[in-house]
Amino acid sequence: MLSAEEKLRSLFNAALEAADPKRILARHLPARPSGRTIVLGAGKASAAMAAAVEAHWDGPLEGLIITRYGHCCPTRHLRIVEAAHPVPDEAGRKATAELMALAQSAGPNDLVLCLISGGGSSLLSAAPTGITFEEKQSINKALLKSGAPIAEINCVRKHLSDIKGGKLAALAAPAKVVTLLISDVPGDDLATIASGPTVADLSTRQDALAVLKRYDVTVSNTILRHLENAACETPKAEDQIFANCETRMIATPQISLEAAAARAMEMGLTAHILSDRIEGEARDTAKALGAIALQVAQHGQPFSKPCVLLSGGETTVTVRGPGAAAAM
Repeated sequence: MLSAEEKLRSLFNAALEAADPKRILARHLPARPSGRTIVLGAGKASAAMAAAVEAHWDGPLEGLIITRYGHCCPTRHLRIVEAAHPVPDEAGRKATAELMALAQSAGPNDLVLCLISGGGSSLLSAAPTGITFEEKQSINKALLKSGAPIAEINCVRKHLSDIKGGKLAALAAPAKVVTLLISDVPGDDLATIASGPTVADLSTRQDALAVLKRYDVTVSNTILRHLENAACETPKAEDQIFANCETRMIATPQISLEAAAARAMEMGLTAHILSDRIEGEARDTAKALGAIALQVAQHGQPFSKPCVLLSGGETTVTVRGPGAAAAM
């Protein structure tokens, strides 16, 4: 007889297994090209994705993956670099420059296979000309403390980058670009996951300026001038750089929630998925979810007990006074 803690841990493990690259990535791999296969990646799960690619790829590989400190996996052909998250560091800056050079080296017969997961926004750090790396670090810290949702944070990041917001796809053109994505954002917005380095961006520089104003984020005059310049705009859907790009979503919060629900049913428990896109202040979300749980426990509403309530999303914390930005 499993204890309550063991049952919950089993549900958690089921959710993780549903997003494990070793289990799910192989069936999403593209065909081998006539030219080179260049693997580029960024994110907390990107090293695990790279190891899965190596395990299933039939042919030569080369490439560079940037992951968070402590998330490295052993690989034979692909180089893994660890860097800081959620605020970029020098290791990430240098590795991003190398990754961009590899993308630019791709030819029309080559395949650029991009492995992207949550955390890629801070790990891919390429400041535009005129903006210092220290300014990039400063605005990242300010945005993380502001309480802004991830989509709005990444809107600003995309317009202050030479690689995010579709610009990695531009570097790799005219090669074929296939992106394998693991989503960790509400709604699985392709342009929000790791700030969408290989997909068209719907947001504009005016949107980025509005985010800074909305959350009272103070930035340097250099950054303001950059965002006021039309040249900083990100590539849009009609841009021909995306003509040879393909994106494949291989794992999402909803898939993991459904896996946890299935595991609950195997244990004889009724499971209810509340949402896969919960956002808002963490303290407020916790109160709301707690109130639902109490209503079930005390009144059997809106669900009969015993049951399991499952939810996913990305809550935020507005830092007031001294404090540290939490990992995202």
